[in-house]
Formats: sequence, structure tokens, C-alpha cells
Amino acid sequence: MKKIGIFAKVHEEPLEMADQLQKWLVNRDIEVFRRESSPPVLDVTQSNPGHAPADLSCVIVLGGDGTFLSAARWIGNQEIPILGVKFGAVGFLSETRKQDLYPVLESVLTKDFTTQTRTRLLATVREDEKIITTQTVLNDVVINNGTLARLANVNTYVDEEYLTTFRADGLIVATPTGSTAYSLAAGGPILEPQVAAIVLTPICPFTLTNRPLIVTDTSTICMTLDATAMDVTLTFDGQAGLKLNEHHTITIQKAPVPTIMIKVPGQSYFDVLKTKLRWSGGKV
Repeated sequence: MKKIGIFAKVHEEPLEMADQLQKWLVNRDIEVFRRESSPPVLDVTQSNPGHAPADLSCVIVLGGDGTFLSAARWIGNQEIPILGVKFGAVGFLSETRKQDLYPVLESVLTKDFTTQTRTRLLATVREDEKIITTQTVLNDVVINNGTLARLANVNTYVDEEYLTTFRADGLIVATPTGSTAYSLAAGGPILEPQVAAIVLTPICPFTLTNRPLIVTDTSTICMTLDATAMDVTLTFDGQAGLKLNEHHTITIQKAPVPTIMIKVPGQSYFDVLKTKLRWSGGKV
């Protein structure tokens, strides 16, 4: 490996480790490209997060799940492997702890590691047929009501067939990776990352029979709002947002390029799951 990216959360501990890690890599004749996380963007149409250099061999992320999602957006459609180092309290995306980083990196430098692809979603937002923005997400796309105590009426179609109108505080469309994030908090199911599916989870539905729905990842999901919509926001991985009205149409489908995650030997997805959810089993 000739060039490695370091993506760090803007916080004292991750930044200190980024400095140490950069020196460690430079001493091994590896070029380092540094990038720090940035705060969420309220209007995604006014932002340009840029892209990671195409010649990076991998990216090391120092921070929690939010930092990992921000790094994944920065990598974009490039097939650059990413390794998360756990600093957050409830992270599902980080593969290694900070105290184990250097032994893991020794294996990474010799290319003695495996990877796992994680499905992303491609969301296209149109306003009166004009494309406003196109975004890819690793976790979820969320329609969420604002501060007023009003329900959002989300007209939902799957493969051009009308499904239902969710009368709820919002609607989450999540990947299997995102099934353990906001979707889980809203009562959605947990999906193993390799399951070929997309989860639709209503947030506090008015009709209690509106339950989470799992569809195949070959499905195309389309959503619109009623004319009564007020203060409704669309968010992408919690990193960027966009105000919605009845003139917007949101189309979501599987993205053509997945996120590639570096896997740590001897640790399974279920090890992480049991620890984070405090089920029976050992600590990660």
C-alpha cells in the first residue's frame, strides 16, 4: 500500500490518534491523506463534500458511526476499502477498537485481510420532474416531520404499484446495514448485512396496523407527500437534509456501487450485535 486516507472526527481523542497514526504510517514510507469530518448540511443542494482521491489504498476512520457514514459519503462511488476504529459509544460500523488498531493495520499493510460489501441506496429527488439532487446512503433515507405536531402523509409505491399512504411522523427507508440504526429505534427489524433487502419503517404511525415492511433490494420505491405537508425534511444518512413539499418525488433503489468494509479476523457481525444490544455473549 502506497497511500492511505485518515478520516477523523473533529474531537480531541480522534485527532490525537490521527496524528500518531500518520507518523506511524509515514515511518513505513506510506503517503497519508488527511480529512476531518464536517457537521451535517441542512440543504444538500448547496453543499459539495468533495471526493476522496482515487489512488487511496484504503481509508481509516477514527470516530463513531456518524463519522463512518460521513467518510462513506466522501468515498462515494469509488471502490476504496474502509476500516472503522471505534470511538463512539454505540457504534455498529467500526470493526476494531483503538487499542487493537496497530496489529490490525499490520495485517492491512500486507493485504492480509478480507472485505465485505455493504449495499447502499441511491435516492433521486425531483421537483416537478426536474432532478434536484441525487444522493447515495449506507444507512437510510428518512422523511421526518418537523417541530409541529402534525402527521406526514407519505404516499408510497413499490415498483410503480401503490402500497399505502403512511400517516406517521415519518418514514425510514433503510439498508440492512441501516436496520440497526434509526429503523431499529423506530421498531424495525434487524437484518443481517448480506440480506438482499430494503426495510420500510414508519415512525410512530397513526394507524397501528402500519408495520415495518421488507422488500427485495431489486425494488424501486417511490414516495410523495400530500398538499397538506408542512415542515417535512428528507435526510440522507443523517449527514445532509432537504426540505420537502408536495411537488417533490423521491425515488429510491439499490445503488450500483456498494461500500467495501475491511473485516477483522475472529469477529463476526453477531459478536457486535450481541454486545451492542446487550444480549448474552462476550464483549467486543
